Amino acid sequence: MKPTRLLDRSVTPDGTPLTLHEHDGVLSIRVGGIELMSTRQHYSEERMAELACADLGDRKRAAVLIGGLGLGFTLRETLRHVAADATVVVAELVPAVIAWNRNPDYHLAADVIDDPRVKIVGGDVAEVLAESRGRFDRIMLDVDNGASSLTAAGNDGLYGMNGLGAARAALKPGGRLAVWSAGPDHRFVARMEEAGFDVDVVKARTHPTGGSWNSIFVGTRA
Repeated sequence: MKPTRLLDRSVTPDGTPLTLHEHDGVLSIRVGGIELMSTRQHYSEERMAELACADLGDRKRAAVLIGGLGLGFTLRETLRHVAADATVVVAELVPAVIAWNRNPDYHLAADVIDDPRVKIVGGDVAEVLAESRGRFDRIMLDVDNGASSLTAAGNDGLYGMNGLGAARAALKPGGRLAVWSAGPDHRFVARMEEAGFDVDVVKARTHPTGGSWNSIFVGTRA
């Protein structure tokens, strides 16, 4: 059996250990010892970008915000769906996650981060939302394990009424908010609707040929 190697370690804003591992060519990020994401199971992250951005290819100067860089799969898929004059802002709170993605030895997102359409913001996506009234055509949030926080307790505010209100205000009329979640959450759907979104819930596999199911909440600004 091939060993699991610890490649690097950091901490989340509230001090929880955050580690990068490699096993048999697969990279994964763990939070407090719990696997949060991996390069083997990422289909639902790509599906979120597809659901959010599939109709943006012909839109001039489209603006997209991604909350959470992860392992770069959402960003890579987003770039497939937007035109050459689009702007894709990625807000990532943990500096180590940005560094891991930029490291060419890890073969993650170094190439797409250098795409001229991409702007990486090292900070809280909530701050970007607060400063961006009516700016974005699409917003995607994947900063944690879903509407129940795992990485940082502060993420709860992003998925509450204040955070959803800020996301709605940051969207252009008819804009779309997509939120990734490890599983279903009926109470979160109700909050999205109360915040002024028409909501669809889409199930997506973690891997195209199998694996577990994740949920993607897609809200259109009503």
